[in-house]
Amino acid sequence: MDIPTLDLSDVDGAPEARARAADAIRVGFGTYGLVYLRNHAIDQEAVAALFGHYEHFCARSAAEKAVFNRGDIWYQRGWTPPNTERAVVAGGQPDFKECYFAAPEVVDPDCAAEYPEIHAANVFPDDLPGFEASYLEVGRQLHRAGLTVLRACASTLDLAEDTFTGSVHGGPHVFRLLRYLPLSAEQIEDKVVWGEEHTDFNLLTLLPGGQFRSPDGAPCDRPDDESGLYLRTRPTEDAPRGVKVRGRAPEECIVAQVGQQLEVLTGGTYLATPHVITAPRTPGYSRMSAAHFVHLQSHQRVFPLAPFRNEATVATYRPPVLAGNYSLKTLVDIGLAPKTAIEGLGYKQYGRLAAIRSAES
Repeated sequence: MDIPTLDLSDVDGAPEARARAADAIRVGFGTYGLVYLRNHAIDQEAVAALFGHYEHFCARSAAEKAVFNRGDIWYQRGWTPPNTERAVVAGGQPDFKECYFAAPEVVDPDCAAEYPEIHAANVFPDDLPGFEASYLEVGRQLHRAGLTVLRACASTLDLAEDTFTGSVHGGPHVFRLLRYLPLSAEQIEDKVVWGEEHTDFNLLTLLPGGQFRSPDGAPCDRPDDESGLYLRTRPTEDAPRGVKVRGRAPEECIVAQVGQQLEVLTGGTYLATPHVITAPRTPGYSRMSAAHFVHLQSHQRVFPLAPFRNEATVATYRPPVLAGNYSLKTLVDIGLAPKTAIEGLGYKQYGRLAAIRSAES
């Protein structure tokens, strides 16, 4: 598949360079839901070092890691144990992975008061030198790359250049480390997957690459031709279910893919990218990976922007919803937040009237 590569140095370049950037965005996001990024300024050695830090954390006992299990804030910070999260459109199988969440950017204080779970303070182990610093630095590098992509995206759509970047400051952006766990022969026979096919619910996702680990823990190539990250392209007349594409970027490139919020804002001009993480068919292999999720600020409205609003897009994406509430609903859908998170939306003071009625009776 001829997935375009966006050179981030083109975004602020001469007119011909900006035209190349626009073409890459138009085809990449419009057809495939993703682009490869070159000159992204992500330090790949720092990413590899971060995977090493995370691997040391994952090697700890379940009891030690449980200190950082923040189910009380819906796992939006700290450690998420295996078999916790599940895709919305799936066979019911939870993802066989363990994760770590942290926010590399400063969050909006008002949103933190209104949506405390998705704007919570970071938690890191004190006895793992370098983990926090490298985690936050790589996350910030990815966030800066994402902002550049969003500026190019707005210009390509003939929108004001700050249309998207002006809507994300202080948002619940999260950088996530993932370790997909080794499968046994029995799990392989039962067709256990590392991560069911899904779409991300945020605005834009940046993927700096992953590393397979052999049964003895050493970095290695993927053990078979089917394992790893795969992405599904936009459906067409010739391919009504889209085409699955291996999500391996060219040398020195990373991946940027469309999230649900960007799909809604553009009225489906860009479709959120379905993707799946397929486990090897050989026991004992694991995979280290990372993803940075750029979100709309929680007060922003998730609804087609005016240039993309018509009868069809309004019918598809109605009703409008605040981005913070959109996050709450999705976290309930994927099993990280309890249903009470949704029940708490809207007026909640019925107890006052109930107490008066009870006293009267």
